[in-house]
Amino acid sequence: MPKFGAHAFVWIPDWNTEMGNQAIAEAAKAGCDFIEIPILRPDDFDAAAHKKALKDAGIEAAASTVLPRDAHAPKAPDKAIAYLKACLDQLEAVGGTYLGGCIGYSLGYLTGAAPTAAERQTVIDVLGEVADYAKARGMTLSLEVCNRYETYMYNALADGQDAVKAVRALGFDNIELHADTYHMNIEEEGFYQPLVDAAETLGYIHMSESHRGLVGSGTVIWDQVFKGLADAHYTGPLVLESFAAVNKDLIAATCLWRPPNQPPAVLAGEGIKFLRDGAAKVGLA
Repeated sequence: MPKFGAHAFVWIPDWNTEMGNQAIAEAAKAGCDFIEIPILRPDDFDAAAHKKALKDAGIEAAASTVLPRDAHAPKAPDKAIAYLKACLDQLEAVGGTYLGGCIGYSLGYLTGAAPTAAERQTVIDVLGEVADYAKARGMTLSLEVCNRYETYMYNALADGQDAVKAVRALGFDNIELHADTYHMNIEEEGFYQPLVDAAETLGYIHMSESHRGLVGSGTVIWDQVFKGLADAHYTGPLVLESFAAVNKDLIAATCLWRPPNQPPAVLAGEGIKFLRDGAAKVGLA
């Protein structure tokens, strides 16, 4: 049976001590097994307070991040490594073991050209060093694939799978592929086959609607998503990702200029039910 979680931005527009603890409590109320914490400013992360809030709520935590613009891995590998290690340190302090997201590139960083072989090799080298650091702590990484308007590095699941396999070939089995149905809706030729083809490395998925609002109310073909996950024998978590409000750190990259089509309580309550029902229908739960 998969675990069900939700990104904190379902409830809050930013992560700090007060809002973060609020999101943790709301995730528990919504019936989540865990909350995905966005660690975007590791130096300001209040791990002690959040660890207590998680214990009080009775749920677990995973985390995601986005490399800062000045730490875009292909251009600034040393800064990327330092930043990702800082994120892992904070995640470890809060009791989590899983870091996903845009760990190989900065969201919104575009060069006007396709990625070069050298750029992709630099990302593999960076992820290998960080995977080594994570493995010593019993932690897992996942590389998220995003659409062409937000990154030029990895747009299709097949691209991300190649990168993950390259890092695994270095001797690190603690890295997985992170899919996102919002990005798939833009980039993939359907939902079913890419998920099945990515089965070997797929470990995490954002269940996100085409407009970032309530799942099931947009153009994502959810029957294909759930069937693809089932036929891929997917055993990872199902993570609701909607956005309650515009986030100042991500607004330029994601182009989220307006609020979602439903308030947080509806996004979370109906969203988690939608995921549980869809998973049960195909035998995932």
